[in-house]
Amino acid sequence: MRTVIYEKYGGPEVLKIVEAPVPLINENEILVKVAATTVTLADVRLRKADPWAVKLMNGFPSPRNKVLGQEFSGTVEAIGGAVTKFKVGDEVFGTTGMKMKTHAEYITIPETGTVLLKPENIDHPTAASAPFGAMTSLHFLRKGKTGPGKKILIYGASGNLGSSAVQLAVALGADVYGVCSGRNQELVSSLGASMVIDYEKEDISKFTDHFDIIYDTVGKSPFDLSVKALKKGGYYLRAVHFAPRVVFQGVFENLKGKVKVVGGTYFDSLAELEHICDLLSAGKLKPVIDSRFSLSRIADAHRLAESGHKRGSVVVLL
Repeated sequence: MRTVIYEKYGGPEVLKIVEAPVPLINENEILVKVAATTVTLADVRLRKADPWAVKLMNGFPSPRNKVLGQEFSGTVEAIGGAVTKFKVGDEVFGTTGMKMKTHAEYITIPETGTVLLKPENIDHPTAASAPFGAMTSLHFLRKGKTGPGKKILIYGASGNLGSSAVQLAVALGADVYGVCSGRNQELVSSLGASMVIDYEKEDISKFTDHFDIIYDTVGKSPFDLSVKALKKGGYYLRAVHFAPRVVFQGVFENLKGKVKVVGGTYFDSLAELEHICDLLSAGKLKPVIDSRFSLSRIADAHRLAESGHKRGSVVVLL
């Protein structure tokens, strides 16, 4: 089978397509022929070792896990002897989390893993685009107690996490403001935002004690202005929270007590994927896809994902 590997950290040029054996399944696993996967910010950060601490987790001086990719959608090709939840021919989707390895033609995953039957009303690329952005954003939105009557500002509202967050926050009953570039304003409005701010023309300095929640999906929100724009007791949610200075600022603000700064890492769960699956089936969540690449163009897919200018997800078709 074709598999994308990287044997050293670096730019998209370190990615190579090689032939590898189809993985063998254990008694409790299923073998999935991958139809679509994605390139996420997590893939980019692992490939670049950005931040440097990635090497502590994934190997130094070279990566221990050489196959990237978290999200997938495809068809069950074989099942282990103890599997009862799925059968051969089922169309499934899900995520392998930090185990990665979906940038390959075949993957194995435990039947108890984060995998479900694909909703019949969506195709494989759409299903593969859903788990990472939607589950991560759902996690943070819940941390911020997002719900009816709450005003939320979402930074990076047109990206993978952001476009999912706009739709999820609307579904939760919140009044959503989005921040994105001018070219993406129409998209973000169509997802349900009541107001869209073009960061190329204005900032949020005009807002004081206005929002219940600010959710930064891209790590570009101005920290001091964001704190100022939050009501007392508001939540400043940061999905990108790695810089030591920002971590220190968050700790300091939490000690001051006006707002709660929430960062950290999200780990996927089957319960949250089930909730996302229900929204997909009901048409209340429609993943945004920027571009679709063949596996042979995986390096180009990484370049787009790394550019900071993509809309929604970058899909790779196998």
